[in-house]
Amino acid sequence: MKKILLTGFEPFGGETINPSWLAVSALHGQQMQGHSVVAAQLPTVFDASLRELKRLLRLHQPELVICVGQAGGRRALSLERVAINVNDAPIPDNAGATPIDTPVVHGAPAAYFTTLPIKAMLAALQQEKIRAEVSQTAGTFVCNHVFYGLMRALAKSRSLKLARGGFVHVPWLPEQGAPNMALDDMVRGISVAVRCALAVQEDRLMGAGATD
Repeated sequence: MKKILLTGFEPFGGETINPSWLAVSALHGQQMQGHSVVAAQLPTVFDASLRELKRLLRLHQPELVICVGQAGGRRALSLERVAINVNDAPIPDNAGATPIDTPVVHGAPAAYFTTLPIKAMLAALQQEKIRAEVSQTAGTFVCNHVFYGLMRALAKSRSLKLARGGFVHVPWLPEQGAPNMALDDMVRGISVAVRCALAVQEDRLMGAGATD
């Protein structure tokens, strides 16, 4: 069966939970439009997160990849538009690394756009009364690091040349602070986003790819 790969992160920054992993793990094993959902956890660590993601891509050869991360302070599901080739850590990652103004990949393009139909996904989420937005920045921490690495891997891999991918940020859970979103709404929102991405091949978004 064709695969959908969903990834979330382990807790970081002193937290004991990460809603990104709780949300995607709730969808593991489900079937959507002839595809099987595989959920996997990434370490919140520069470099190690990309090594694990690339291993998962080789293993599962997914047709659709959505990486999900936590963004405390946001109130909606954030559909990320662009990943930038910069690591600039505001806090240490889970291995204690704090890269400042370093590239994700030396000599690579400045940015990659998502290949998900984020405008259609936004409309689908809003129709289901789930708070959602298109975001212009995934930050410069491990979330953006993974987003950039994902889009570069999809652009460069012959075996994954037809696969599409992108990144979604979720808010805190109520027990983590405010603003927040209930876990059930996150799970439902990611499910809606995945089904929309499978159904919609083209979006009103300008052409995806790399930019110098």
